[in-house]
Amino acid sequence: MRMALGKDYATQQCSIARALEVIGERWTLLVVRDAFYGVRRYSDFLVHLGIPRAVLAARLQSLIEAGVLEKRRYQQSPPRDEYLLTDSGKALWPVLRTLGVWGSEHIPGTRPMRHFVHAACGTELGPWGNCPACAQVVSLEDVEMRPGDGLDPNRDPVSRALFAPRRLLQPLEADPV
Repeated sequence: MRMALGKDYATQQCSIARALEVIGERWTLLVVRDAFYGVRRYSDFLVHLGIPRAVLAARLQSLIEAGVLEKRRYQQSPPRDEYLLTDSGKALWPVLRTLGVWGSEHIPGTRPMRHFVHAACGTELGPWGNCPACAQVVSLEDVEMRPGDGLDPNRDPVSRALFAPRRLLQPLEADPV
């Protein structure tokens, strides 16, 4: 007899199950991924992810409540906010990095959308975020993102802005459509 999967993991003490409560939904991880890429504004998340408005609003709110993102006002009139990774959110970088490496290696037909290199020496990072040339783990601020051959820069204004090499967490300035 097969049992249905519950809606949450509240009764489990397993750290993986509890982490899935926060980041286990696919849109949530894509929002976090884009935040690492420098996407901060609601409209930029919306256009780049192609996510329904209600889903995006709910995911942003849940990430704020979980302490992964913080909401910061950048314009008073009209009021506009941006969403930035907290220290807790930045700690997800190794998870996303490893998930991307796993997908490239184990999902047939997957092409690298981005390459992550050590900005100081230009060497592509190893699977655990280390620099093979410098023999050190590279901090987020020293990771440069470069386009891979699977990236389509013409999809939307955010994709075009993300096509140029740039450091992680650097605020994105996308041109309007």
